[in-house]
Amino acid sequence: MNIGTISKKLDQLYEFDREPVSKNALQGVGNFLGSYAGEHVAGTEFVIGMLFVAHGVSVTDMFIGGLIGNIMAVLSWALITAPIAVNVRLSLYWQLKKICGPALVFIYNIVNALMFCFLAGSMVAVSATAVGIPFNVQMPSLTDMYPTGAGWVITVFVVGAVITTFAILGFERLARFSKVAAPWMFLIFVGAAIASFPKLGVNSDMSNFWEIARTKIWTGTALPGQSQFTIWHVIFFTWFANAAMHLGMSDLSIFRYAKKWQYGFASGVGMFLGHYTAWIASGILYAAATSDAPGEVAFQAIGVAGALCVIIAGWTTANPTLYRAGLALQVASPGWSRWKVTLLAGLITTIAALFPALVMKLLDFVALYGLILIPMGGVIFADYYLMKKWNLTDYYAEKARINFNWAAGLTWFILLGLALIANMWIGIELYFLPLPVWILAVVFFVVFSKIYQKKMVI
Repeated sequence: MNIGTISKKLDQLYEFDREPVSKNALQGVGNFLGSYAGEHVAGTEFVIGMLFVAHGVSVTDMFIGGLIGNIMAVLSWALITAPIAVNVRLSLYWQLKKICGPALVFIYNIVNALMFCFLAGSMVAVSATAVGIPFNVQMPSLTDMYPTGAGWVITVFVVGAVITTFAILGFERLARFSKVAAPWMFLIFVGAAIASFPKLGVNSDMSNFWEIARTKIWTGTALPGQSQFTIWHVIFFTWFANAAMHLGMSDLSIFRYAKKWQYGFASGVGMFLGHYTAWIASGILYAAATSDAPGEVAFQAIGVAGALCVIIAGWTTANPTLYRAGLALQVASPGWSRWKVTLLAGLITTIAALFPALVMKLLDFVALYGLILIPMGGVIFADYYLMKKWNLTDYYAEKARINFNWAAGLTWFILLGLALIANMWIGIELYFLPLPVWILAVVFFVVFSKIYQKKMVI
């Protein structure tokens, strides 16, 4: 089979990139349960759970704050993102193009794709920490910024190639893989945590678990060099760890395949089996381990099964993230088919994964990435629900045939500038900024549209 034939077959992997999803292509709830379980019972959960311990979260803050934050995240998906997705059935990128115009969406999609590539890169790096174990690859620590050697570089490139291949195959195939892998991964997370109890001194009847958790795991005291977290950090980070996907509306691209908006509650599987349970489990693993590398931490707990879980967990999270990055780049380069831009995204992702700092500073990166993308989610929300109520035109860029909707552009640019000022000069931490930025985005877009649309004639 020659290169031309392979390219032609890959071009046939059409995913409704430029039009609404047709009725015969809609997916059942099982695909969404599997996809969210696979994506959020993930390699990054090993890192995030570890970092909560390092930042000195107390045991009460971890359990109660995590519960509240995850409930809010599920409600954001189910009540805000999914209803718009099933009524419009467009990907985020083509819906934004109708609202914002191709020039503004080009800028947004480049930023969006890079953020997704970096996030997927952290997941590739997490998997690589497990793949490299049998080859004695030097693993990164919490303080490493750059590649730790040739072995690390080779391992990352191998893992990146596999993940990119799966992402090219498309959403339905990703969901199938996730559905198979997710139940096993969840059991490994829980089993590894339980296997670590004897190392920490937990009794067989669990009678002293809370005391051990309070004094040896979530102690309320940050490790040297790490900032101190409170319950508010836990709540807001947990809620907005996936801010770009729910309030930022990136998962319009996923839920456009849903038969009903209620499928948005399928995100609860990921939030509670993944984020809540997996973060707790990985915190326990970290407290019992002697390494900072997720693969090594899991291997120390239950051997090969733990390392294999880290590998697969990284894959199932990176795959849909890379899929989203490919969709974003495709709108920026409409002459390319989706598989070609996904291949490009995979290369960027793999290069980013070479740098351990992307993993070891994951909490900060996730907060920043959500903050950068969330204003456009507010724009979409306002365009869908509020334009006609204020006697304004929705999908204004498409109807007015303009390339750049300044109402949307000013909303995005001004709010990012204000967020930068709030963080760098006022000292408000990134974790607390997404909610006010999203609310202000809704308000700003309506106000700016009221002014802007008066000057334009359709």
